[in-house]
Amino acid sequence: QVQLVESGGGLVQPGGSLRLSCAASGSIFSIGDMRWYRQAPGKEREVVALISSGDNTDYADSVKGRFTISRDNAKNTVYLQMNSLKPEDTAVYYCNAVIRAEFTGWGNYWGQGTQVTVSS
Repeated sequence: QVQLVESGGGLVQPGGSLRLSCAASGSIFSIGDMRWYRQAPGKEREVVALISSGDNTDYADSVKGRFTISRDNAKNTVYLQMNSLKPEDTAVYYCNAVIRAEFTGWGNYWGQGTQVTVSS
């Protein structure tokens, strides 16, 4: 059974930084695209950043130049480095990955979410 477990959320002041991590575990053959999403209260979930299996990246306009997505394939882990945080970045952040697992083949998996709060 494949699981994604996030860590690194918390409370930070405006202008501060946080680094989120998301580790995949289980009987994994390979991992394709990995994404970070976020959902603020009363809003729809939105994609924040994407990194492909070939390390190509893309970002939402609202975070370009402030957030950096990266991955460590040896650790089956994706990261989101968030700098110059703003109050409007406050949300629950979710990782998402397309994973080829033993017995079940390719599937779309989600983490449980981690809260990021930007406030003074």
